[in-house]
Amino acid sequence: MTRVREIMTTNPTYAETSETVTHAARTMAGEGVGALPIRGEDHKLKGMLTDRDIVVKVLAEGKDPVAVHVGELAQGEVVAVGPDDDVAEALRLMARHQVRRLPVVEGEELVGIVAQADAARKLPDADVGGAVEDISRD
Repeated sequence: MTRVREIMTTNPTYAETSETVTHAARTMAGEGVGALPIRGEDHKLKGMLTDRDIVVKVLAEGKDPVAVHVGELAQGEVVAVGPDDDVAEALRLMARHQVRRLPVVEGEELVGIVAQADAARKLPDADVGGAVEDISRD
């Protein structure tokens, strides 16, 4: 059984709820990532911000990305896994919630990100194929 910690990206960059969407987008571009965990002023995980969120919830709605704060886009329950969780369970969570990345938390501390791409690179093809199909369903 492969554990999340074996395939996750450690020390992830995050966006603060008080940052502007423009700042977060520049961070994404600079880091070469498509998502950032959102951290509140209380240092707790509040959600995930994706490049798609920026396009659909800000730009497509004609909002000013300099005026919108990241915290305004954090919504709902945060879906996360622990570093010692089984990767198969992480993939099931991704499929159930139709997300390609999950924050990895230990206690309340963000310790990593596990992405569909991490699983694709590091697990046998047979383990990944069905999960990718389930995650990508409309």
